[in-house]
Amino acid sequence: MTIHEYGADREKVIVLIHPSVVMWDYFENVIPLLKDKYHLIIPALPGYDEENPNEDFTSVEEIADNLVKWLIEHKIRTIDTLYGCSMGGAIVLKMIAEQKIIIKNAVCDGGITPYQLPWLITRFIAIKDFLLISMGKIGGLGLLEKAFSTDEYSKEDLKYIVKVLHFISYKTIWRTFDSCNNYVMPKNIPKYEGCLQYWYGDKEAKDRAWDIKYIKNHFPDTRFINFENMGHGSMASLYPQKMVRRLEVIIDA
Repeated sequence: MTIHEYGADREKVIVLIHPSVVMWDYFENVIPLLKDKYHLIIPALPGYDEENPNEDFTSVEEIADNLVKWLIEHKIRTIDTLYGCSMGGAIVLKMIAEQKIIIKNAVCDGGITPYQLPWLITRFIAIKDFLLISMGKIGGLGLLEKAFSTDEYSKEDLKYIVKVLHFISYKTIWRTFDSCNNYVMPKNIPKYEGCLQYWYGDKEAKDRAWDIKYIKNHFPDTRFINFENMGHGSMASLYPQKMVRRLEVIIDA
């Protein structure tokens, strides 16, 4: 896991964790807006790290643990704002539940929560997700153009996804969905003393209903923010200025 770092001499720390089927440069439109003001830390997660092409995705639990270890080794014991999208949101939830490091604010953007379902059903769901992404890996741009709404993603955006799909392994695809759907949280999640926000777009509200219910049950003080005319995982790539404004309000409050 390669860590990309900007503004190490800045006082306030922001950690950004990317979703699946993209790489750390998913935040390329956000980085210029934050790097001169904050200490910005962006991990390239295993399996999605071009600098370590032979490495596969491991698990939400292992990545969260390794990220915390890296932070502590670099004498960073407090994060002012921890942000994660989709798969990254799962890692955020794991980190704030474990409480191995102080996290003042956390943003879970369309974050995936572990299924509370029988094992056999979770196997069928993981297989379905695996086959869906694997078809995109095989079918290339033509298939993705049919699958994604063209009013949200340009052809260049879809070409980027094709590039990532060609790069990542089938093992990474399987482990990503299997782990994100089934990662283990503490049996009794301790109360989170920081500020947690759960972001989601109105176009994904139905898909996120299960996750929102989980968050309400386990993190009852969470603030839920619904964004109009937005789908899943589109904030950083399509609305970077809006994302930065929101993060700055949180971190400066």
